[in-house]
Amino acid sequence: MPDTIITALVLAAGKGTRMYSSRPKVLQTILNEPMLHYVYAALNPSFNGRTLTVIGHGADEVEAAFPEMKGTFVEQTEQLGTGHALQVAWDAVKDTDATHCLVINGDTPLVTVEALDRLAGMAGSCDLAFMTITPRDAGTFGRVVRNSARMITAIVEAKDYDRNVHGPVTGEVNAGVYLLKVKSMEALLGELKNENNSGEYYITDLIELAVKKSMTVDGVQCGDDLSLMGINSPRELITAENLLRRQIVESLIDNGVLIHNPDTVVIGPKVKIEPGAEIFGHCEIYGNSSVAAGARMGSYNYITDATFASGCDVRQFCHIKGAEVGPNAWVGPYARLRPGAVLKKGARVGNFVEMKKAVLGEGAKASHLTYLGDAEVGAGANIGAGTITCNYDGKNKFITVIGEGAFIGSNTALVAPVTVGKDALVGAGSTITKDVPAGGAAIARGKQVTIKRRLKKS
Repeated sequence: MPDTIITALVLAAGKGTRMYSSRPKVLQTILNEPMLHYVYAALNPSFNGRTLTVIGHGADEVEAAFPEMKGTFVEQTEQLGTGHALQVAWDAVKDTDATHCLVINGDTPLVTVEALDRLAGMAGSCDLAFMTITPRDAGTFGRVVRNSARMITAIVEAKDYDRNVHGPVTGEVNAGVYLLKVKSMEALLGELKNENNSGEYYITDLIELAVKKSMTVDGVQCGDDLSLMGINSPRELITAENLLRRQIVESLIDNGVLIHNPDTVVIGPKVKIEPGAEIFGHCEIYGNSSVAAGARMGSYNYITDATFASGCDVRQFCHIKGAEVGPNAWVGPYARLRPGAVLKKGARVGNFVEMKKAVLGEGAKASHLTYLGDAEVGAGANIGAGTITCNYDGKNKFITVIGEGAFIGSNTALVAPVTVGKDALVGAGSTITKDVPAGGAAIARGKQVTIKRRLKKS
């Protein structure tokens, strides 16, 4: 319908007691991303810019985790149930001029765009629609009650269900995703009561109220679609994470990414990997990382928010965060690249080398046991084993500049701010506190003294 305007409302105020954590439930992570991220991702194609979120427990943490959603949060200061959350947010929903409101829980990370679009397609044909599933174990889900004509008459929470009153359990349960006609629900919200075993106001009670008012109520049956099930315990979170991990890895393989030992590879939902990249398990890649075609990622690497150009080779046991690895560059094994580390084309970082806010120029090498922090290393420079840039004086950090083709001998300490010029040489074991000119040589170490050794008599 051209006049249909749907606003999405995400319910994310709960604590999630059964998660045994002080962290807000919707911030529990799956593949290093909070559950709420996945709900927003499913909503964005159809509801981008028209999504509100009810927050409560840990409200400040939830807002901080999603700064891009600023201005769309509604706080439920008392968590008195899903119906109360809807009441609290109702004025904000009406302010969007919506004709319909799609309500979804923030703990449904597997929900798909297709499922939400299917429910949204019910707008115009009923006053209230919701999605139902028939899982193997109904658990704590609200039971869908139908009459002899198979018409929906109510949803009854599991703890309140009475077979003598509601009839035999059918196995059909409420998935917790609703499409509400704003004009029709206006009068019903005030009629919600908390006369139940939890003392809470339930959205599910709207179904029975709507039926009594002769409104049109429909259920979108989705069989045993696990993507609609919420997360209520650590076990359920782990199950969802394993399912999503497999989906991502299999999709990458189908699209041309070569993944060895795929059961041990973990890829986050934001990661971009081009066909032709090669990944060896065990390997974890998270955040806004990207891997270009022709890049090779070795076993036992932990990576987040890093980019890898074509032809680069990341060898085993590296920890990389917020770094940029250029074309044909080598990393590792056993290297650590921290935020701001940049390897230009053909640069090499070897075992037990750490970089932070440092640039290693084209073809430059730091092969062993080195720390480069707040440094700029020119093309073709060679950094000897045991070299460190002393960038911090206890209060401020300073830059070390090493020119093109410079050779830094082993076990050198470069006390910033300091510059070593192009093609300069620094002798092994030096502590450099002054600039070294281009083409110059510097040695700063004590003179060796050899004395006769006094041996014990046997």
